[in-house]
Amino acid sequence: MESLRAVSSWPVDTAATAVVDARGGVLGTHGPVEQRFGLASVTKLLTSYAVLVAVEEGAVEWDQPAGPPGSTVRHLIAHTSGLAFDSDDVQAAPGAKRIYSNTGFQVLAGCVEAATEIPFARYLAEAVFEPLGMGSSELTGSAGAGAVSTVSDLVRFAAEVQEPKLVSTDLVAEATTVAFPGLRGVLPGFGLQKENDWGLGFEIRAAKSPHWTGASSSPRTVGHFGQSGTFLWVDPDAGVACVALTDRKFGEWAVTAWPAFTDGVLAELGVR
Repeated sequence: MESLRAVSSWPVDTAATAVVDARGGVLGTHGPVEQRFGLASVTKLLTSYAVLVAVEEGAVEWDQPAGPPGSTVRHLIAHTSGLAFDSDDVQAAPGAKRIYSNTGFQVLAGCVEAATEIPFARYLAEAVFEPLGMGSSELTGSAGAGAVSTVSDLVRFAAEVQEPKLVSTDLVAEATTVAFPGLRGVLPGFGLQKENDWGLGFEIRAAKSPHWTGASSSPRTVGHFGQSGTFLWVDPDAGVACVALTDRKFGEWAVTAWPAFTDGVLAELGVR
């Protein structure tokens, strides 16, 4: 895919990218797809999928209490528990506001760990990495931002999200549908959004503006980006997903480059 060559013009030392269709077929790659990169908050997608497995297994339930008083597992994974971005401070009542929270994901991982009696990094490996063949992926830090992986591994994950095998299709559909709709909140790097839509761990593009995906991305596009200069999106209307990993911290360069890149990918595929 010629559009993937655009990463060569990004102001980064190293970048790798790939596009995968809804059947798991790799449509194109560019760059060192086997190189490991820190994922930063793209980690949340992997953590969330492990939580889906735990729910499917019956180890945890969406509406069980977790986090601040009145909060549940569902609140934590949807960033509506009221917990602050990076501390134990409670800044809102559960369900009242979309407060993006790394702390919430740490609490979430602790819930799974307590229920399964398996360290969360190990559970993530057993529930997601190993069955998908993601042999280069590892949680080395926090459940919200501490994973490392490769484009090749994340292609396998993106294929799983599009055609689930580890959990039911219905559960993935729930995870990629807006939870607690209509909540205001800040999308990190892109400012206050009147409706900061999020699913169960998956950010939902909806009508957000500005946004890190493309102008031609469908409102149903889901995914996440990371402060380490990484992103993964799945556009179900287009029937494709895209992964891009870099070694430069997110900044204005990404705000400019990523949407144009995504629009180029979608245009080449003729889906817009």
